[in-house]
Amino acid sequence: MNNNLFTPFKLGPIELRNRTIRSAAFENMCKDNSPTAELENYHVSVARGGIGMTTVAYAAVNRSGLSFNGQLWMRPAIVEGLKKMTDKIHQQGAKASIQLGHCGNMTHKGTCGQIPVGASSGFNLYSPTIVRGLKKEEIKQLVKDFGAAVELSRQAGFDCVEIHAGHGYLISQFLSPYTNKRKDEYGGSLENRMRFMDEVITEVKSVAADNIAVVVKMNMYDGFKSGMHYDETIQVAKRLEERGVDALVLSAGFVSKAPMVVMHGAMPLKTLRYYMNPWKYWWLKMSLALVGRIVIPTVPYQDTFFLEDAKRFRAELKLPLIYVGGVCSREDADKVLDAGFELIQMARVLVNDTDFVNKLAQEENYKSPCGHSNYCIGRMYTLDMKCHHCVENLPKSLQREVAKQEEQVNEWNK
Repeated sequence: MNNNLFTPFKLGPIELRNRTIRSAAFENMCKDNSPTAELENYHVSVARGGIGMTTVAYAAVNRSGLSFNGQLWMRPAIVEGLKKMTDKIHQQGAKASIQLGHCGNMTHKGTCGQIPVGASSGFNLYSPTIVRGLKKEEIKQLVKDFGAAVELSRQAGFDCVEIHAGHGYLISQFLSPYTNKRKDEYGGSLENRMRFMDEVITEVKSVAADNIAVVVKMNMYDGFKSGMHYDETIQVAKRLEERGVDALVLSAGFVSKAPMVVMHGAMPLKTLRYYMNPWKYWWLKMSLALVGRIVIPTVPYQDTFFLEDAKRFRAELKLPLIYVGGVCSREDADKVLDAGFELIQMARVLVNDTDFVNKLAQEENYKSPCGHSNYCIGRMYTLDMKCHHCVENLPKSLQREVAKQEEQVNEWNK
């Protein structure tokens, strides 16, 4: 087995103390699109728990890129609060990263302050909302907004930025033929569909210069027939390598079309409905009760569920690759590193226990007790991301759902 998990790694211009990264899983711990003590305490706890780098998620590059009120919106007013957090993360010996992106069509006017925009006009059933296709001058401004967000990240003390180009967010909406129906130079061929990504990465790399690492989260596949597949996504990965990014995070799935491909397992529909405001979201609660399992189908969970897919990219690329997806033990981590991946991202095991990495270092055979019921995911959309074992007086119906889904995960892993 690989012995490199707790060795330093140089990621572009920065050095991590080990090969672990807290992945950019949305915490929903912000207020008024600004950092809070809760957000700070969580990431400082992860840093204290031994992580090499923790990633704050998700930060919109402008207001139109917000999909939830509990997200960050990069602007000068929040730099001081973010700097306080990164200083404390650094005091614990970890590096700090921030995920920058734009949600595109996955939002509402009340959240983002305007009619949602995307690669093309249409209707997003996921939100649900009418969507307006971006004009060329708006695309150019968005590219500048990404660069401005990198500069604000520097001022806030971040060591790394992660550009979100997957999961059906805006860059992904330009890349995927499912959401990009444009007839101009930003649509049609893959070369054209990569144009927005190319412009964003060029701007980001220019602003990041030689003292901020730049990584990109991208899809290995969208997860449905009319989306992107390996033949195109490997070309996207090679283009990003040519553009000089410091590493790629290899993920998959499309939030508005194939959400459970992103994290695998079953969406805890009872949990999702339970925490929704019954007056504001009565129609959504009813829809989830009737057709939730059809709209959000289950994807069987197994530890290291993306590994075989990611190996295809490892064989084609030379730049550092960051593996994400179901690493729950030292054995899992070593298997990933043995397969040629330089770094490992993780989230749910760190929601379950912020001290997970320290325990990996202390116990050779340690495995996270996280049962992957996805309670934290169902709760995340309304409240903060939190493990069920941290919640007092959890309703009996939700306890039963957690137990049932954890039993199913055990069956899948046999």
